[in-house]
Formats: sequence, C-alpha cells, structure tokens
Amino acid sequence: MAKRTTHRSTKGKKLYAVRDKAGRFEDIQTYKRAHSQDIKRKSKAESTKAAKKAKKKK
Repeated sequence: MAKRTTHRSTKGKKLYAVRDKAGRFEDIQTYKRAHSQDIKRKSKAESTKAAKKAKKKK
C-alpha cells in the first residue's frame, strides 16, 4: 500500500495525499472519505483470522 501523508485543505479539512516516485501528487482525498473506505474493507489479516475463527467454531 502506498504511504499516505496528511495535509489540510484551505477550508481546514484533513486530507490524505499519495505521491508517485517522482514526488508528484498521485491521489488526494479527504480523510473522511478515505477513512470510511478503510473501515468498509477488511485487511487480508482480518479476513484470515475471521475464517480461522469460524472454522474453529464449527
């Protein structure tokens, strides 16, 4: 996963910015949108842990 740095917009909202290898901005989105998408998706570690727990329960 690309490293995200935080910035502030002119309105004061928190932003996440992803840069490419040349240092140019590749993607900028608000913290609120990025955070909500992170919560909606499970990481690979979380999904394998849940699968093991379900298998153990049966």
